[in-house]
Amino acid sequence: MSRRKDARQKTILDRLAIAPTLRVGQLARDSDVTTETIRRDLEELAARGLIARTYGGAMMRQPMEPALAERHKSLVAERAAIAAEAVALMSDARVVMLGSGATTTQLAQRMACQMSDLTVIAHSLSIAAALASNPSIRIIMAPGVYHAGEGAMHGAQTVRFLSDYAADWAVTGASALSPLGPSDARIEAGDVYATMLRQCARTMVIADHSKFDRIATARYADWREIDHLATDAAPRGPLAQALDAAGVKVRLARLG
Repeated sequence: MSRRKDARQKTILDRLAIAPTLRVGQLARDSDVTTETIRRDLEELAARGLIARTYGGAMMRQPMEPALAERHKSLVAERAAIAAEAVALMSDARVVMLGSGATTTQLAQRMACQMSDLTVIAHSLSIAAALASNPSIRIIMAPGVYHAGEGAMHGAQTVRFLSDYAADWAVTGASALSPLGPSDARIEAGDVYATMLRQCARTMVIADHSKFDRIATARYADWREIDHLATDAAPRGPLAQALDAAGVKVRLARLG
């Protein structure tokens, strides 16, 4: 790949991380190349699985979200290290709202080992099971419509229930992290996470590097609503710039 093409395609990816969709004509004018050249760029990026082609343009490819049982098997060391970094930040917490997911389940396991005299408000059965090994942790389960693949409660009843509580911390996972904010592949989960963030004094997203520079269906927060991002690699480019502009403290996990 020529340097000019490489730079042009990187620019396309950086712009798609900020704007969900782009048009061929605008990209051609901005890059000072023909529309045919841009179409070839987009086809190559689509063939590499980085973007999805639309009529007359492109959009960032939506991440596929496997069932929770499958996500537990991947990036295990990275998720465990992120959980260790996150639990260190919450040492003074007394009430925590905890979202569902593989990384938050790792966090719950770490909390059960290292924290005590704590109340956790959760909507995930795997979170509750992980915390139950510590009898000093009080678990409050949110009601709602059960999602079997995620092992969690979602829906209007869940949101109303959470709205009646306040907590020291809200900790959520994410399917994707873009300069626009964290997002989830499931709209119902996004509604739950947005509610948790509104009800808590401090907020944290925990997610591994595979979520960087992606956009999922339901953006549940702007980065200005997030205090901390605990992750396993340093974000770069537009994502790093957005985090810095919003004042998000990036906490890097120690691997190995």
